[in-house]
Amino acid sequence: MAVTLNPDREAVDAIREGLKRTGGYCPCRIARTPENKCICEEFRQQMNDPDFEGFCHCKLYYKSRG
Repeated sequence: MAVTLNPDREAVDAIREGLKRTGGYCPCRIARTPENKCICEEFRQQMNDPDFEGFCHCKLYYKSRG
């Protein structure tokens, strides 16, 4: 498993700016709950799933298999 940043630098910059504004919470989610703190619970679960390959919800991180 490998987790990397989105190769789109502009997207990464915009998402990181959103994370700064929200105090580290996913800027794509309304609720400011522990589950939505970056790296969010949803993506942590996806990282543990050996069959999952793809982006996290806000598209900051990408998990590849193998």
